[in-house]
Amino acid sequence: MDLSNDGEIIPSCENCGEFMLDDTDRRILRQFQADPEASTADLADRAGVTPTTLSRRLDRLRAAGVLRGVRGQIHWPALGYAVEVSLRVTLDKTAPRAFDDFIEAAREVPEVLEIQTFLGQVDVRLSVIARDMGHYQQLYRENILTLPHIADIEALMHVARLKGQEALPL
Repeated sequence: MDLSNDGEIIPSCENCGEFMLDDTDRRILRQFQADPEASTADLADRAGVTPTTLSRRLDRLRAAGVLRGVRGQIHWPALGYAVEVSLRVTLDKTAPRAFDDFIEAAREVPEVLEIQTFLGQVDVRLSVIARDMGHYQQLYRENILTLPHIADIEALMHVARLKGQEALPL
């Protein structure tokens, strides 16, 4: 499951296996992933197609849900957020609305950048940022531990991001 821009839960793979990429689509997507801000003419040239073909193919990929948009990537430490923590949360599933209540409340915490749900022992993973350890401790006590239906929580402090590429090997 993923979240749309307005917070709606959407399936991670709406059309899994239904859309077939050809070699031209793969070339276009490789170039688009490498430089999504490039001009249509530049992308078309690098992909070996005309700008019209590129635009038509990108429109088709967007309509099929393969391309969901272009986003800005913010380097949080440059804005003073030096601490990043992954919280693995196990919920008390005896409450009928445990997942819904927890996720609804977690969305309201501005420092929670990402919410992922899992099958298994861990139910939810939160990606949290803070300015420093003092800010994180305050955030943890006042905003995280007060989230509903937490049975167990484990904090994993990020030390380094060794690979962060989201590009698919097309």
